[in-house]
Amino acid sequence: MNKKIFLASSSPRRKELLTLAGVEFEIKIPDVDEAQFPHESPVQMVKRLAFEKASTVWRNELGPGESRIVLAADTTVVSAKGKVLGKPTTKAEAIEMILLLQGKVHKVHTGYALLEVVKGELARKRIRSVETRVYIRPLSRIEARMYVDRGESLDKAGAYAAQGHGMTIIKKIEGSYTNVVGLPMSEVIEDLQKFGWKP
Repeated sequence: MNKKIFLASSSPRRKELLTLAGVEFEIKIPDVDEAQFPHESPVQMVKRLAFEKASTVWRNELGPGESRIVLAADTTVVSAKGKVLGKPTTKAEAIEMILLLQGKVHKVHTGYALLEVVKGELARKRIRSVETRVYIRPLSRIEARMYVDRGESLDKAGAYAAQGHGMTIIKKIEGSYTNVVGLPMSEVIEDLQKFGWKP
């Protein structure tokens, strides 16, 4: 029987991806400050935050005799000029993000952490990051506003949803598509299997 899995995330996209892959899990939402540290690279940031989220759930949700696998992830978008784009807080900010990305290739970095907890103690951990390159087709300000008005920008890093209407503004993806959605499933499943999980 597979060890029980905690998903340390409130993301409906990660929930859906794991469900489609046949992974059974329970959601536990960590309270972690997602701000980037000074001089921290995007890759360092997503890996650190993934580990912090997983560790928070491990320490707060698991008793001394409990055994679980804890999975957490963090995704960020980096513009062609190296600017880290988190989740916009207003429509105006979302439009500016889309205009910054349009007509160029940007990078999506997802870091994820897997912790194997045995009787309350950390037995194994795996922390990785995956990069995908995304090309957004050229867009006018009117087109950017029309996209943002569809309402799927405000809780997405980079202000677009690859799995939603955002597919209409993406010209090309190089690398893992699910990484852009929020979780690189091929890598995650491979590592879960190394931790003893079976489909």
